[in-house]
Amino acid sequence: MAESNTTDYATNKEALPFSEQHYFSSYDHFSIHEEMLKDKVRTLSYRQAIFQNRHLFKDKVVLDVGCGTGILSMFAARAGAKHVIAVDMSNIIEMAEKVIKLNGLDDKITLLRGKLEDVVMPYPEVDIIISEWMGYFLLYESMLDTVLIARDKYLKKGGLIFPDKSTMYIAGIEDGEYKDEKINFWNDVYGFDYTPFIPICMTEPLVDCVEAHSVNTSTAELVEIDLNTVTIEQLAFHRKFTLTANRDDQIHALVSWFDIVFPSDTEENKVVFSTGPFHRNTHWKQTVFYLDQVLNVKQGEKIDCYLASRPNKINPRELDIEIEWDHKTFDEADTRAEKGKRNYFLR
Repeated sequence: MAESNTTDYATNKEALPFSEQHYFSSYDHFSIHEEMLKDKVRTLSYRQAIFQNRHLFKDKVVLDVGCGTGILSMFAARAGAKHVIAVDMSNIIEMAEKVIKLNGLDDKITLLRGKLEDVVMPYPEVDIIISEWMGYFLLYESMLDTVLIARDKYLKKGGLIFPDKSTMYIAGIEDGEYKDEKINFWNDVYGFDYTPFIPICMTEPLVDCVEAHSVNTSTAELVEIDLNTVTIEQLAFHRKFTLTANRDDQIHALVSWFDIVFPSDTEENKVVFSTGPFHRNTHWKQTVFYLDQVLNVKQGEKIDCYLASRPNKINPRELDIEIEWDHKTFDEADTRAEKGKRNYFLR
């Protein structure tokens, strides 16, 4: 039978910093899990990656980090895993326990309630780690830190992580209508000047779905993350990149997204999905960074950029992001200063 180790949950949770309590409590309600389960790109990609690689899961011990409602644990159990250890600190693990028992998998799955760093594992090491750790802008919420701790502490040499690779991308977009709706709205609010809100709005990236036709530059790679080797320190990164205008247009913002790759021993069974604007929408959507100014570009012109991302010092689950841009025009007599710098806070 599956074990449910929940005795010290309330005490442990209250002992956490407020930011940690808020993070885990945000996953207590079923609605956020409903949204993730209904995301077919997300959920079916995990199922496909696990089921198409049943031979990798057969008779293996699997650790599910942040198991939520237990869907990934049940995929692994159905794929032939010897045993699955499912860990989560939020209240939703109580529902996972009921669902797992209802589906007759309670003899294959052990539920542990608490922080991964604190729970007592029934196995000293595991063959496979599965986790849906990705947040907005990939790294928001810092759950990847926990996966890497689990990797270093429990994954046996040569073990697998599902998924194990991710790449972040960025491009420019024309988004004047939406920017007006979001930013210029504050210029006249029912006859009143609300412009003090504009600087605040500009610092918060927008998480939303961008239409493919709005993208008007080349795509640049921001960072590639290999979960087999990356360290927590390397998740704070900075990159220089150059975008090339695809057409004569205006650039109002930069948009970022990520791709995910699952491991496999054959190319045929490898599963990949994207959260970008050229693919089916996911609950991650994309992350939009509005610029202070409008860049008036001609096809072929370059925009040199710099982006730095790091965890917030007070709440490491939040991100501080800095972006610089410098538009290089073809016209040497053009003295427009289409360059700038802005700090953003993903909260």
